[in-house]
Amino acid sequence: MMEVKEILSHVDHTLLSTTATRSEIRKLCDDAIRYGTASVCIPACYVEDAKRYVGNRTKVCTVIGFPNGYDTSSAKAFMAADAVKNGADEIDMVINLCWVKDEKYADIEAEIAMVKAACGDRILKVIIETCSLTEGEKIRLCDVVTKAKADYIKTSTGFGSGGATFADVELFAKYTGPDVKIKAAGGISSLEDAEKFIELGADRLGTSRVVKIVKEMETQGN
Repeated sequence: MMEVKEILSHVDHTLLSTTATRSEIRKLCDDAIRYGTASVCIPACYVEDAKRYVGNRTKVCTVIGFPNGYDTSSAKAFMAADAVKNGADEIDMVINLCWVKDEKYADIEAEIAMVKAACGDRILKVIIETCSLTEGEKIRLCDVVTKAKADYIKTSTGFGSGGATFADVELFAKYTGPDVKIKAAGGISSLEDAEKFIELGADRLGTSRVVKIVKEMETQGN
């Protein structure tokens, strides 16, 4: 069994509820710092406050074009630049699934590249929402994300009909380029599953549950 500390270091500790409050976001940040997670993943409206609150004690990640992905490319680029200006260290963007179904892969690649440029030296993760795709579409998007030079390919928003699966992470590991890392997100609800995703090639895990499990373990230990 992988050490819990190691699992936590791969977690983007996440709160993306549409009713999330400032106090809840600050508690999320406190837990991220305490448990050594990779980042907090929060709504864009809280980025500036959260970055001011955490300083350099943890990374602040936010979402762009979330959760539906059909904003215009210019709007996504603006949102990414605005998030960076407000202090975001990492950006998770949703691709345009309408374009996938229309097979406009060149446009998807251009959009990812545009958002990447807006991010500057910040990390860009690209959410392809696997639950809405065929296997062929997933494979094609692995190539698109690689060519667009994004830093990560990510399974899910957590707002779709399904979340991360072991099969999708295995597929990503097979078809993405060597410079693209993998983020599994959505429905990760146990330390065993978290460890399995990491073993299959996921470098990041988008989840709110892992830290809660660890806190429950501490309580039971006491």
